[in-house]
Amino acid sequence: MTFSIVLLVVFLAGMIGIGIWGMRKTATLNDFFLGGRSVGPWVSAFAYGTTYFSAVLFVGFGGAIGWGDGLKGLWIAFGNAIFGTLLAWFVLGRRTRTMTQRLDAMTMPEFLQERFDSKYIKMFAATIIFVFLVPYSAGVFKGLGYLFEANFHITYDTALLIMIAITGIYLILGGYFAVTLTDFIQGIIMIFGAILMVIVLTNKASEIAGTQGGLTGGTTAATQAYQQWLSTIPAAKQPSMYYLGALVFMTSFGVWGMPQMVQKFYAIKDESVITKAAILTTLFSIIITFAAYYTGALSHVFFTSASIPMMADPTKGPNFDVVIPTLLTQYLPEVLMGVILLLILSASMSTLSSLVLVSASSVAIDLYKGHINPKMSKEASLFMMRFLSAVFVALSYFVAKSKNDLIVQLMALSWGAVAGAFAAPFFYGLYWKRATHSGIVAGMISGVAVSIFLYYRTGEALPLLKDFYAFCGPKMGPFSASIGIFLPFIVVPVVSMFTKPVSKETLDRAFGSSAANPAPQRVSV
Repeated sequence: MTFSIVLLVVFLAGMIGIGIWGMRKTATLNDFFLGGRSVGPWVSAFAYGTTYFSAVLFVGFGGAIGWGDGLKGLWIAFGNAIFGTLLAWFVLGRRTRTMTQRLDAMTMPEFLQERFDSKYIKMFAATIIFVFLVPYSAGVFKGLGYLFEANFHITYDTALLIMIAITGIYLILGGYFAVTLTDFIQGIIMIFGAILMVIVLTNKASEIAGTQGGLTGGTTAATQAYQQWLSTIPAAKQPSMYYLGALVFMTSFGVWGMPQMVQKFYAIKDESVITKAAILTTLFSIIITFAAYYTGALSHVFFTSASIPMMADPTKGPNFDVVIPTLLTQYLPEVLMGVILLLILSASMSTLSSLVLVSASSVAIDLYKGHINPKMSKEASLFMMRFLSAVFVALSYFVAKSKNDLIVQLMALSWGAVAGAFAAPFFYGLYWKRATHSGIVAGMISGVAVSIFLYYRTGEALPLLKDFYAFCGPKMGPFSASIGIFLPFIVVPVVSMFTKPVSKETLDRAFGSSAANPAPQRVSV
């Protein structure tokens, strides 16, 4: 444990040092939020990848999906790499970079306001972001809390306070400059740690199962143990491929509408960055997601139904949020455990920093500066951004203190509401000139409303939904999120065909069709 503590202290001190360095380079709101739109391919790739994958992947999803679906959980890794990463960069990257620059938009709400010539859509969008990214951030903090609780034998609440303090300090000081540099360093740690974790756990699993060494032996051990467990489960209660499919869709296409992910496209230096960054991020995604879901599948080798960590109330079944932390602390040597701790911490801090930046900007840039005090000075803008970053971190802490919801369910609530609100409007805004303001608003409302309505099983008594809820069982989250994300792709074009189009002047400005309407250059921030 001594080595892990020393390594952790050195790492956290380095992060704070980077925050101080970033503070010296941050003079404007544009610097704090987008790094001056000057980020190159390597940093862009790692910024996207490390924001995508956090403790939620290694702790919550790895444990729950690995136990329930075994190696079939690798379908999520495939979907994340191809659809959530490679396709996202090529479909969204170039148009996002050029269109947000033409519209002089720094945030998702600003983009929607300028693209659809709306006065109040920015307020609606900003509210959605701030409210529903809190449970996402809380899910990340929960994962870190469980890991630190298992590894350092400190209380869950103490672990939360330590992580919140460190994340808040380096982010609030340095902004996007600090975030991107730490993302790059953290990305290297994540790759190194993930590969080491797979090698060591594979050898341990092969030894326990008596199979040959190497990846083949590890997958054989995982498959045999999973099939043995599955044979004890009644057919009616066995894991559903529909549930797995909903998870693939939610985690792969949901990122297309997550503001903290799309922001990475805003900040790239130029369009030449996109191809290199797409390839690098895809390779990063393959390594990280394989390591997480493969480790989760190995849990059947290390635990049985009797020995797996259970919820405080045993009738509620296994506590999947602590499966991976327990596995790592029991079977990894101290030196490697220190590296893996940094791996998960790195993944989480990068995700948290992006979530905090986007959420704080929704109030500081979109609500306050956008509607209440447009003439606010750059010094005041920076102060408010930093202050709101601290507020958001504090709110996430209070949500994370509650252990009632599993991480997977917290994530599903956030992804369903936020991606449901923005994925379709953002996509149609980039590609379809006929999309209207009314169509976009209808899409946003339908995405948020349906995902929340289904998530909380609000209509369980309705005859039309009774069979659907019975089919989904208690794992409603990914289904509600997937429907919430998909439905607006139908609502937006249907409503748009019957409502007033956006003005030609706005379209010319957004799509670059007229040199007579150049985007104004923001100089005050």
